[in-house]
Amino acid sequence: MMTSIFFVFRLALAWVITYMAITITTVETLRTWFDISDGPFVLGGFVLSGFVASGAFSHLRRVRLIAGEVNNSTLSSRQRRQIEIPFEAGEAFDMVDCAMRELPGAHEIESARDSLQVRAKVKRIDPYTKSGAPELGLARYFSTRRNQILMTVTPNGDAGSVTLICEPERAAWSDWFLVDDGTNLENAEAIVRAITRRVAERRRSEQASVRQSATEKELTLAKLSLLHAQVEPHFLYNTLASAQVLTRTDPARADQMLGNLILYLRHSLPRTEEALSTVGEELERARAYLDILKIRMGARLNLQIDVSDALKTVLFPTMMLQTLVENAIKHGLEPKPGGGTVWILARTLDNAVALTVADDGRGFSAEGGGTGIGLRNVRERLRLAYGSSATFAIVANFPNGVAATITVPNSVLMGGEHG
Repeated sequence: MMTSIFFVFRLALAWVITYMAITITTVETLRTWFDISDGPFVLGGFVLSGFVASGAFSHLRRVRLIAGEVNNSTLSSRQRRQIEIPFEAGEAFDMVDCAMRELPGAHEIESARDSLQVRAKVKRIDPYTKSGAPELGLARYFSTRRNQILMTVTPNGDAGSVTLICEPERAAWSDWFLVDDGTNLENAEAIVRAITRRVAERRRSEQASVRQSATEKELTLAKLSLLHAQVEPHFLYNTLASAQVLTRTDPARADQMLGNLILYLRHSLPRTEEALSTVGEELERARAYLDILKIRMGARLNLQIDVSDALKTVLFPTMMLQTLVENAIKHGLEPKPGGGTVWILARTLDNAVALTVADDGRGFSAEGGGTGIGLRNVRERLRLAYGSSATFAIVANFPNGVAATITVPNSVLMGGEHG
């Protein structure tokens, strides 16, 4: 209350003193020319005081509506704000520039990115007239046709500190006589809200991006787990079923088969989908699998391996070699009378390693074809694990059979993580 009373009193006092000074200097001159009493001058002083008080009260009420409180800071026609933006100065400047350009009534906008400054003129919309334009005459003596805004961004490490100044387009001494109906307070609050909204939107976008990345990673891992689960179990079921039959007919061969199964599992469990295996480990797993199949197929199955010791330490996805070997047996050699041979070959190609599984079975015949799920899983797992840096190719072998090749980056076990 005291702040409001002092504000009205200060404005009225400034105008009364100015009016008295003008009156004292001119009244004697006027009296020499005209027979004028003091009454008109006194009446003029009261009328002027009434206009000044009405304008001051209007300013007080509008400031209270905008800010919710009245104090020396909110009553001022010149507003200053310090805004901390948690982004580097260039990004902070972009936010400030956009906030200025979206402010209603802003024009003559000057934006200097090198000096990190934005300034503009803002048309003053009078809230108490129909057209919004300030009225002319003594009744609107306190009107200011335009306001002006200056924003400066100061780099502060990884953040930007914004200094915001909103003021009338007139000299500072005029604040003793004139008010702005809270228009600069309104402009300052609007810009602060606009910058706050943009910072919040940026934060929400970053959080959404983090959540999306986490979700995509979870989906990728789940998909890899599903693909692995589709490839691995059926061999275990078939082997256990064969071993169960052999325990009744040939216990020694059943024991040998179970021994190979244990060796196979030793290279299979436990392992997470995120961890890569090596060519050597996958080769031992495939050899154990083929030894199990050789017990079942006998002389119908031959195996030839050409993999150097240097390539056995190369990182390689789990179960992929196993999938190619299983396809060679199931779709190539088992349906072929007399069986055949499986070749496992590894060679270097520039900065990559190519691992090939070939057979001389039935090839791409309709009778020997499968559903293609295993090969689709190989392609999908390679895409998820390596992107475009790994390839998979399957072609006809000469003179019979199929050759399938997986090419991966040449990353060895001691050479660090796969990139």
